[in-house]
Amino acid sequence: MTFSRLLVILSLFVLTACGAAEPRWASEAEVSRARYVSNEPTSLTLFTVVGKRNGSGAHSGLMVNAPSQRAMFDPAGTFKHPHLPERNDVIFGMSDAAVAFYVDYHARETFNVIEQTIEVSPQVAEFALARIQSYGAVPKAQCARSISSILASIPGFQDAPSTMFPNKLTRYFEAKGATSRLHMDDSPDDNSGLIQAPDLRLRGDLTVALAE
Repeated sequence: MTFSRLLVILSLFVLTACGAAEPRWASEAEVSRARYVSNEPTSLTLFTVVGKRNGSGAHSGLMVNAPSQRAMFDPAGTFKHPHLPERNDVIFGMSDAAVAFYVDYHARETFNVIEQTIEVSPQVAEFALARIQSYGAVPKAQCARSISSILASIPGFQDAPSTMFPNKLTRYFEAKGATSRLHMDDSPDDNSGLIQAPDLRLRGDLTVALAE
């Protein structure tokens, strides 16, 4: 077998194992319509999905609450909602109801969700918002790696570790003095047909959240 053919085979294996990025680009009208501004302090919030059986980290997401809007960077995630437009793994319209649904989607009988928040200045929050929007679509299994790369470029977080492991980011946020919250749920592991998507359309400053 030639060396060049071996490289081709290895490349195909990597793409099969990790999965290619899935670019998405919602229209400007959709993003503008969904924009949500929170009255909470400007901050960065790390969400870590952790297996209940062995405590292994399964997924990472980073929410940025900036003065202009609150958005979620959910790299290579499966979370989707028809009222939350997405641009390359950045989900807009993250109202309180949308955040609650994001947590409910991930927390189940086999997984807990750790939510860790660090308050930052408005300027740092806007910088972080720009960084998640410019990063691009993320390949599968690269969620923690992409978030660690983004954090390392943000003032005050340049010491963030470069890692592929969600739990390492959790420990980093803990060491930075993050406020933590544990979300637990006993809903079935296969939630694809069991979780009702609430109405998350924004009307002025109000969020319609009809989970019934």
